[in-house]
Amino acid sequence: MSARVEKLESGLTVVTDRMDHLRTASLGIWIGAGSRNEEAHEHGIAHLLEHMAFKGTARRNARQIVEEIENAGGDLNASTGLENTGYYARVLGEDMPLALDILSDILTGSTFDAQELAREQGVILQEIGAANDTPDDIVFDLFQARAFPDQPIGRPILGTPESVRSFTPASLRDYLAKHYRAPRMIVSAVGDVDHAAVVAAIGERLAAIPVEPSKPALPARYAGGREIGVRDLEQAHIVLGLQGCSYLDPRYFAMQVFTNLLGGGASSRLFQEVREKRGLCYTIYASHQPFSDTGIFSIYAGTDPNDAHDLTAVVVEELTDAAATANEAEIARVKALIKVGLLGMLESSSARADQLARQILAFGRPIPLDEIAARIDAVTVEDVRAAGRQLIATGRPTFAGLGPARGLESAARIAENLERRAA
Repeated sequence: MSARVEKLESGLTVVTDRMDHLRTASLGIWIGAGSRNEEAHEHGIAHLLEHMAFKGTARRNARQIVEEIENAGGDLNASTGLENTGYYARVLGEDMPLALDILSDILTGSTFDAQELAREQGVILQEIGAANDTPDDIVFDLFQARAFPDQPIGRPILGTPESVRSFTPASLRDYLAKHYRAPRMIVSAVGDVDHAAVVAAIGERLAAIPVEPSKPALPARYAGGREIGVRDLEQAHIVLGLQGCSYLDPRYFAMQVFTNLLGGGASSRLFQEVREKRGLCYTIYASHQPFSDTGIFSIYAGTDPNDAHDLTAVVVEELTDAAATANEAEIARVKALIKVGLLGMLESSSARADQLARQILAFGRPIPLDEIAARIDAVTVEDVRAAGRQLIATGRPTFAGLGPARGLESAARIAENLERRAA
């Protein structure tokens, strides 16, 4: 398989990857703008716009949109992230023109009817309510807000009930006009697809998209600190983190290996030490989320409030120990896990379409899997240890806790040991 890339005169990029063994096609339109591109008064509008795109155009009402795609056995979906928004479909290869027509229609012809908007605002308020009933969602919102305070990257993507209620059809049109621009749009199609047909269809259907570049997001400013939310819960939910690195940073692959070695699976140090050996939790994992200009590393665990202090102490010890003693055998195991995950994307046309679009938005080109595998294989023991040391040395840790008050303050003080060790 080899991806074909073509940039149109408008600046919009089309990428396709034909899989001859498939009879379905996964395709989508990705925009290099998300909640990070919102102004303070626009909190949550990127996500609301994604919802409203399916609520009627000049050519189709909301029911016709879903009926047309499902009459052909296909499905539509969308997602909003901090830096990207995607609209995608999966259909039989022969119905690809229909999917492209519907996706193009909802991005260029949405009417943002006031009655539909009022209904969808109600739906999102329910979504916010559901998130507020989910402790591990809330604690990550507290964590992100403390890591990046008073800036879009630190705010929940869903917005608040007050902000969501404030939006009007004019608000949506304004955000759309500012950020849905051709130079930051990728059309990605994988499976039973014809490159020339996709290019021709998109060139015609998206000709009206503005060609001027959109305004970039504000640079991120990491701060760190502690944020504790007291709730009457059975468990204490804890997130401990540090400033990570951008996906453009030379440390990126070493950081991914370090993160997975520490808490990426059942054989990871945290899982084995904290859960299997000490029985201090059911769920524990580490993650590293890279962005265009920074990143955020985090460790999450849910534990009995009486064990929060001990759990956090072990987490800090395992983090600092991994930066000093990561070894060849565990690094080789982690590399194999990462590569299997990447290769698994080739077994899903939807995942492959998403991967290609995100790579072009991030790096300006698709990255061949052989190249990614080679860069992973090139990571050395010293690279991994250095990534861990640099992570700890970046400065003030971020601690977020949610649950009964007992244990959380003590756990936060333990977490702050990382800052003293960095000094």
